[in-house]
Parts: sequence; C-alpha cells; structure tokens
Amino acid sequence: MNENSDSNVNLVNLNEMLERREARANFQDELLRKYHDTIISFTMNIPGPIKTSKLIRSGFEIGKRNLLEKLHAQNFQINAIFEIHEKTGDELLLSIKATDDELKRIAISIEEQNDLGRLFDIDVINSRGEKISRDNFRKCLICDKQAQECARSRTHSVSEMQDAVRKILENAAIIIK
Repeated sequence: MNENSDSNVNLVNLNEMLERREARANFQDELLRKYHDTIISFTMNIPGPIKTSKLIRSGFEIGKRNLLEKLHAQNFQINAIFEIHEKTGDELLLSIKATDDELKRIAISIEEQNDLGRLFDIDVINSRGEKISRDNFRKCLICDKQAQECARSRTHSVSEMQDAVRKILENAAIIIK
C-alpha cells in the first residue's frame, strides 16, 4: 500500500492502534449512555502499518454510502452519526433505533456482497454494550481458509495481504468510475 509520498507520516504502530480502539470503545459507551440504542461501528480491515490513504478512503466511502442507503431503505431512525479520519484509519459510528439482529443482518449482507465488502468491519453493539458476533467465519483474502486461522498462523505475509487489499480497492475504484 505504498501510495503515500511521505509514508512515514502515516505509519501506525500497535500502541496507536490500541489507544484508538480504546478511545472508540469509550465513545461507543458514551453513545450507549446517551441514546440507549444499538451502535454500528464501521472500520476497514487493512493489514500493515498504513491504515488510510486516498485509495483506502475511497473504499471506506463506498462502504459508508452502502450502509447508510440500507439503513435509510429500512426507515431506521439514526440518532447520531460520527466520522473519524485519523492515521489509525477511517471510522463511522452510528447510534440507531433498531434491533441488533436487524442491524447484524444488514452488516453481514454488506460484508459478504462482494470482494470490497470483505475489507469492511461492521460491528454491531447492542444497547447493553455487547458486541453481536456473526455465526460464520470470514474467508481469507488470499486463500479459502478462515481468515482467523490464517491470521493466527501468519500464513500470509503482510506484503501479500497488502497486495490483495490494494487489488480489491483498485477494482472497486474502477467499477465506480
């Protein structure tokens, strides 16, 4: 994903990712206290130390638009929408009046509709603050194994994963032009 002229500026380390994850969890808790409704947290699954770029952001924007269109089509009341764009990645947080089951079905349908959807991480957190898990595992971007299995055993290099992600994002960018 070496598309940034000054890539050192955008490199992210593990501590920064952990700090951002904690900040996101704290913000989700604030939304739960304020609205008492289901939360959607949308981010991108991007391997390696570069978590955002123009190409990654374009994929994020496609996912965001798709998610919002599906929510509006169901006439769900959206209490709040927050977007965060930092070097740790692009994030969309929503508080929505809908059941966690309804929202998880929508999330999974978006994540599984095409290759680009495989890069989306759409978490659904119920009004009690519990993350709703999917029933099935996600497939690896490179092989047919479960993504969790490949990640755990480090089957593929970061470079291989980045190449797969770049190809998916470039194909999506071509399709929308």
